[in-house]
Amino acid sequence: MTNNAPVPIVLVDGSSYLYRAYHALPPLNNSKGEPTGAVKGVISMLRRLCKDYPESPVAVVFDAKGKTFRDELFEQYKAHRPPMPDDLRAQVEPIHAIVRAMGLPLICEPGVEADDVIGTLARQASSKGRPVVISTGDKDMAQLVDPNVTLVNTMTGTCMDEAGVLQKFGIPPALIIDLLALMGDKIDNIPGVPGVGEKTALALLQGLGRLDDIYAALDKVALLDFRGAKTMAAKLQAEKERAYLSYMLATIKTDVPLQECPDTLCNGVPDSEALQELYSRLEFRSWLEELLDSPGAAPSVQPVPAELNWELLTTATDLERWLQRLASAELFAFDTETTSLNYMEAEIVGLSFAVSAGEAAYVPLAHDYLGVPEQLDRDSVLAQLRPLLEDPNRAKLGQNLKYDASVLANHGITLRGICHDTMLESYVLDSTATRHDMDSLALKYLGHRTIHFQDIAGKGAKQLTFNQIKLEEAGPYAAEDADVTLRLHQTLWPRLQALSGPVSVYRDIEIPLVPVLSRIERTGALLSRELLQRHSAELGQRLQALELEAYELAGQQFNLGSPKQLGEILFEILALPVLRKTPKGAPSTAEEVLAELALDYPLPKVLLEHRGLSKLKSTYTDKLPEMINPRTGRIHTSYHQAVAATGRLSSADPNLQNIPIRTEEGRRIRQAFIAPPGYRIVAADYSQIELRIMAHLSADEGLLAAFRSGQDVHRATAAEVFGVELEQVSAEQRRKAKAINFGLIYGMSAFGLGRQLHLGRNEAQQYIDRYFERYPGVQQYMDRTRAAAREQGYVETLFGRRLYLPEINARNKMRAQAAERTAINAPMQGTAADIIKQAMLTVDQWLQEGTVNARMVMQVHDELVLEVAEAEVAEVCSRLCELMSGAAELAVPLLVEAGSGKNWDEAH
Repeated sequence: MTNNAPVPIVLVDGSSYLYRAYHALPPLNNSKGEPTGAVKGVISMLRRLCKDYPESPVAVVFDAKGKTFRDELFEQYKAHRPPMPDDLRAQVEPIHAIVRAMGLPLICEPGVEADDVIGTLARQASSKGRPVVISTGDKDMAQLVDPNVTLVNTMTGTCMDEAGVLQKFGIPPALIIDLLALMGDKIDNIPGVPGVGEKTALALLQGLGRLDDIYAALDKVALLDFRGAKTMAAKLQAEKERAYLSYMLATIKTDVPLQECPDTLCNGVPDSEALQELYSRLEFRSWLEELLDSPGAAPSVQPVPAELNWELLTTATDLERWLQRLASAELFAFDTETTSLNYMEAEIVGLSFAVSAGEAAYVPLAHDYLGVPEQLDRDSVLAQLRPLLEDPNRAKLGQNLKYDASVLANHGITLRGICHDTMLESYVLDSTATRHDMDSLALKYLGHRTIHFQDIAGKGAKQLTFNQIKLEEAGPYAAEDADVTLRLHQTLWPRLQALSGPVSVYRDIEIPLVPVLSRIERTGALLSRELLQRHSAELGQRLQALELEAYELAGQQFNLGSPKQLGEILFEILALPVLRKTPKGAPSTAEEVLAELALDYPLPKVLLEHRGLSKLKSTYTDKLPEMINPRTGRIHTSYHQAVAATGRLSSADPNLQNIPIRTEEGRRIRQAFIAPPGYRIVAADYSQIELRIMAHLSADEGLLAAFRSGQDVHRATAAEVFGVELEQVSAEQRRKAKAINFGLIYGMSAFGLGRQLHLGRNEAQQYIDRYFERYPGVQQYMDRTRAAAREQGYVETLFGRRLYLPEINARNKMRAQAAERTAINAPMQGTAADIIKQAMLTVDQWLQEGTVNARMVMQVHDELVLEVAEAEVAEVCSRLCELMSGAAELAVPLLVEAGSGKNWDEAH
C-alpha cells in the first residue's frame, strides 16, 4: 500500500467471533468463578486486528437483542438454534465494556443483524473506492467481497478476496446468495430447495447462472451434467417460492439506515483506567501487566503515592518507633533484601516491614555503592530484631518465608512464629489459577503492577545486586514488597477461611512444613565428588562407544543430537516406518517413538541408550560436583511447595526427584549420596501408597482384602484378571497386572495400556473390562469422581486439598477427557503428597526432641532420607516406620519399608 493510499476500514463481525471463541477455547473462569474464555478469545482477536491494521478504524458490530426483519419473513428462521448458554451470555457485557474502553466503535443496530450493518458500511465505503476488511468466520459474508472488500479470519489467519472466493466456493461472490438460496443453510435454518445439495447447486449456477437465469431456463436443467438432472426442473418449479424466500433470507442488506458512516468511524483514545479495572477483575494478568508497562502508563520506578506511607529508616529513633509498632502488632509482614537468590550464600542488605495496608518501612543495612548515605549497623539492628523474630508468639507474614528463614539463619537468627505465607495461601486456594510469585499475585488479586527488580537493577550481565541499588530506588521497592504482601494476605485469607478443607491443609500442613523444609535444605546431602567424577569419565567412554556403534548402524557419521539429521538417517536412508509426525509435518524422533522402533530395529535402541546416558552425565555426574557448597561440602537443593498442581513437592538446583532408580547407571548416582563417618543413610518409603489410597477411596472389597491380608497386590490382580490361582501367576502376568493397576489410577485408556504392553487395543480393553468386573468398586469410584468433578469443577484429597479442573466441562472432547483423567488421579496423588508431608512434620517433631542422633537430608517422592548415627540405626528405622505409617488412617495398612547403608542406593 502506498503512503497516500486510503487505510482500510476494518469491520468486525463480533457475533460470529463470540460463538467461535466460546466453542474454540476452554471454559476459563476467574477466581470468583466468572466465565472469561469467550472474552479472552474475542479480545485477543481484536488486539491482533489492531496490531495488523494500526492506522485503521476498527468497528466492532454485534447482533442487537430482539427479532429482525428475517423473523417476520420466515417464522422458523434460526428457530432450531438453542438459546445462548448462560456462561456465554454473562460474557457479552464484559466484551462490550472492553471494546468501548479500547476506544473502538461498537455498533448494535436493532431490527437487523450484525451482517446487515457490516454489509451497509462495506458497500458505502467500497462505492467510494475505500478498501474494507471484514473480519469474520461466516461464509455468508463472501457475498460482500468485491474489488475493495476482502474477508479476514483472524482465528485461522486466512484472507479471501474475489479470487479466493472463487477458489473456495467454485463461484464468484455475486453468486453466493444464489448458492445459499438453492442449498439452504442449516446454521441459520434457511430452507433452500429440498434435494439440492452443494454439488447440485454449484452445477446449476456454473451451468446456467443466477437464480433468475435458472428459473428462466428450466428446460435446460436436464441437459446439465449432474446426478438427478433429469428430474431437477420439476423440483425447482415446485419449490420456486421456497427458493426465493431463501434468497431473501440469505441476502445481506446493504441499505440499513445508520447513524454511523465510513467517514465517521474512528478509533478513540483507550481508557486505560477502565481497561485496568476490567483486566484486573477478569484476571487477564499479561494484558494488565502490558497495560501498566505501556509508554502512557506511570513510570516503573514511581515516587511513593500520597495515599501510601512508605518510610526509609536510617536513624535509631526511626527504627525504635517501628520496633514498638511491630511489637504491638497482632501480625506484621516482613521481607529480606539480600545479595543473592541462593539461600546458602545470601546476606541481608536490608529489611522491610508492614503493619497495616499502605504503611511500610525499609531499613537499609548493607548498601555499598559509592556515596551511599549513612546506614544503621547491620549486626546491631539484627540483635534488636532477634527477640521479635525468634518469638513463636509473634505472628509473622511473608511471601515465600522459607527463603527469608534461611537467610536469617545465615545471620544466626532462627525465625519462629511463621503464621502466614501469601505464596502458600494462593497455592492452596487454587494451585492452577496463576503462578504464585508476588508480581503475579499482585496483578491477579490486587490489580497492581509491582516495581520489578529489573526496573531498578537493570538486566543481563550488567544487572546490579541489591546492595548496589541507590536508597531512593531501593526504599520504595522493598517497602512495596512488605505492603503488597500484607494486602495480598488481607485479600486471600478471607477466601481461604471460607473453605474448610483447603484452610486446614494450609494451616495444618503447608505452613508448619515451612521451617521443616528450611532445615532439610540447610542440612543438605553429602556427596562423593570422586565417585561422581569417576562415573562421569566412564559414562563419557560409553557414550563414545555408542556413537561409533550408531555410525556403523547408520552407515555414516551424523549428529546424534540433531532431530533433522536423525530423521534423515532413520526415515530416508534406513527407511524405518514413520510412526508419528511433528506439528510441522516432519517424522518425529521423540523418545516414545524411538522406544517403539527400538523393539524391532537396532539403531533406535542405541540412540535411546545414548540419550539416557547423555542426560545422566550432563544433569548429574558432571553437574552435581559443581553444586557442592564449598563451606559445607554438601549440596543444598530448594524444595518448592507451590509448583506441582497436586500438592507434591518439587526440587530444583539440583532436582532430586528425577534421579533414576530402575537403571544401574541411575543407582550409581545414588551411590554417590553418602553418609559421613560414624553415620549411615536411612531411607524409608511408602509401599504402593497410591494403590492403597485407591483401595481406601473406592472401598472395593477385592482390593481391600488383598491389602489387608498382605498379599502382593499385583499378583492378586493378575490372578483375578487372568483367571488363575495365585500361586500359578507368571512373572509376565504380574508385569501386565502391575501396568493395569498403575495405568488405571492414572486414567490410562485401552489404547495407552495396549501401547505399554505391546498389545492390540481390543485385547487391552478386555484386560480392563476384566479388571473392573473383579474390582467393581474401582469403576464406581471413577464414575463418581468424574461426575463430581463435572458438577463442582474440582476434586479433593482426603485431607481437603482441592485441585480445580477448568477444562472438565470443555466442549473440546480431548480436553475434557484429559481433565477427567486428572480428576481420577489427583485425589490419589494429592493424598499421597499430603501423607508424606504429614509424615515429615511428625518425624521432624520427633527429631527436634533430640532423643536420637539423626537428621532428615532429603525428601524424594514417597521417601524420606536421613543421616543416622550408626549405633541408632535400628531404633530410628523402627520409629520411622511407626511414625510414617501413622501419618494417615486408611481402610488398609500404610506399609513403610526402611533400609540403611553407607549410601542412598544401599539404603533404598
